[in-house]
Amino acid sequence: MKSHPTAVVDPGARIAADVEIGPFSMIGPQVVIGDKTIVQSHVVIEGDVTMGTDNFIGHGAIIGAPPQDLSFSPERKTKVEIGNDNIIRNNHFVTDDAIMANVRANH
Repeated sequence: MKSHPTAVVDPGARIAADVEIGPFSMIGPQVVIGDKTIVQSHVVIEGDVTMGTDNFIGHGAIIGAPPQDLSFSPERKTKVEIGNDNIIRNNHFVTDDAIMANVRANH
C-alpha cells in the first residue's frame, strides 16, 4: 500500500499492496480494499465496506457513513459492497446498504 503521510489507515483495515491512498483520507477498521484501487485526497471510508479491484475514488468522497436520513437507526447493521472497475467521482456520498458494480458516478 502506498499511503500519503497525512492519511489515517486503521490497522484493522485490509488494504491490498498496490492500493494508493491520498492526503488526508481516513480508512476505518472494517474496510477491505482490493488491488489497483486509487483513493484520492480527503476521502472517508468507514463502516463495513468491501471494494473489489481497479476502483477509483475521487477527492472528498464519503463511503459507508450513515445516510443523511434522520429516520435511519444507527443500531441497524448495514454494509457497502463495491465490485470491480468502478469510478466514484469527487464529493460523492455512498451510504450504507449500497451494492455497486461497474458504476460511473459523475456529477
